[in-house]
Amino acid sequence: MIQRQLKLRLTKSQESTLLTWLNNLTGVWNFAVRKIEQDAKNHIYYTPKDFQNLLAGHGEKLGIPSHTIQGMLLAAHTAWKRCFKKLARKPHLKGLRNKLNAIPFPDPIKSPQDNRIKVPGLGNVRFHSQELPEGAIKCGRIVRRASGWYLCLFINAEPNVIPVTGNGQIGIDPGFISLLTLSTGEKIEHPRELQKSLEKLAQAQRGHDLGLAARLQEKVANQRKDRNHKLSRRLVAENELICFSKDNLKGLSKKFGKSVAASATGQLRQMLDYKCLAGGRRYVEVSPRNSTRTCSICGGLTGPTGFAGLSVRHWRCIGCGTLHDRDTNAAVNTLIAGAGTVLESEAA
Repeated sequence: MIQRQLKLRLTKSQESTLLTWLNNLTGVWNFAVRKIEQDAKNHIYYTPKDFQNLLAGHGEKLGIPSHTIQGMLLAAHTAWKRCFKKLARKPHLKGLRNKLNAIPFPDPIKSPQDNRIKVPGLGNVRFHSQELPEGAIKCGRIVRRASGWYLCLFINAEPNVIPVTGNGQIGIDPGFISLLTLSTGEKIEHPRELQKSLEKLAQAQRGHDLGLAARLQEKVANQRKDRNHKLSRRLVAENELICFSKDNLKGLSKKFGKSVAASATGQLRQMLDYKCLAGGRRYVEVSPRNSTRTCSICGGLTGPTGFAGLSVRHWRCIGCGTLHDRDTNAAVNTLIAGAGTVLESEAA
């Protein structure tokens, strides 16, 4: 299953219809979230099918395809299910500050022809020319973004195989000065997409131009995603074992703010995980505990500690006398720990 996004070219009538749907579906989402929360207090729970049938017949009243309403109810049910399993946060109600921006279409969609695709309830919708892989379209979702309306298609097709260019093993230590430091000694520089757009973003916010500010933020997010896709593809192609230091990103963001979000290492970890799985590679996340302090040669805990030690970028081990680069040493320790974890799992 792969995903492709089409930028739509809507008529004024179609755009008006989608805006009305978003407004009505906001009420459906809020009803579903509150319904599950209140009934759970009385130990009343629903199966996905039973919950989807709560608003049976409301499609004609709201002017929305019935399966779209069922898809919204199912999304709320899945959100609470993940919350109960402690896999995600509690789902929030939607409103002016937290707007609903997606409309689900859970039924299969016919393949497009001549840059037109038939969407239930909207009819034929034009989109900007784009090649799609061959395969059945299982479902879709229309998303409203600052740059326009997009149709996300989920296609039953195999992703392109990442060509293998090497069979190395690397440890990765994320950072702020350098985006990543590899155990090979290579340091990948931070593109700093956010910093390059800060001046324009600040001007838009001071001028209360919310549309321009949203488009700039979307552009920065797209740049990060594109950078992480290219970087993860390269790392998976070159290495059969990738060990990544699993830092506490939530805790770091409280201390260091937007510099953590600008790095987007959490997104990179997700991409490496699924691309390694699809490409037959091994991906391991390793605890960063003592990775900086430990000498990668003798194993002694002789490195710098605390916040004061963050300014120390090179240090010499007291035990064996080896001069270490702080980040490279941490990456090597990450590889050692990750390789040991893989050996233990294979032995078991």
